[in-house]
Amino acid sequence: MTDFAAIDFETANECPSSVCSVGVVVVRGGEITERFYSLIHPEPDYYQWFCRRVHGLGPEDTDDAPVFPYVWEKIAPDIEGLPLVAHNSRFDEGCLKAVFRVYRMDYPDYVFHDTLSASRRYFGSTLPDHRLQTVAAVCGHDLLQHHHALADAEACASIALKIL
Repeated sequence: MTDFAAIDFETANECPSSVCSVGVVVVRGGEITERFYSLIHPEPDYYQWFCRRVHGLGPEDTDDAPVFPYVWEKIAPDIEGLPLVAHNSRFDEGCLKAVFRVYRMDYPDYVFHDTLSASRRYFGSTLPDHRLQTVAAVCGHDLLQHHHALADAEACASIALKIL
């Protein structure tokens, strides 16, 4: 796979629609051509402690951030026609579908590929686990800011280029 968009969301709480940041890395011809990152004002608008502990974001970061439709307006043209890739795509696809529902936006039936399941098939039991940072390292990518949406999308893109 040489043309795709790797995507990663972070959420503010247990609701999949509560996306508070997004990272997108567009790959064309096997090369990263675009990177996009934005904070997002979450819906519903509250933070759970366990989410804050994971990504470090809180209301002080997103109170003045744009809501999802304005952020997606910037992303959609860049990923049109591309498959989306995520590590544990069930989570990211679920977030995307949920936030589209919340804002009553027409969902364009994006095709998702999952680097987590691909890693399990490709590497099998040769890895101690198939977490993003483990698989990224084995694929030659040093993930320094795990749970920063853009850093995670970049790691996912590196994995996809190696094993998809």
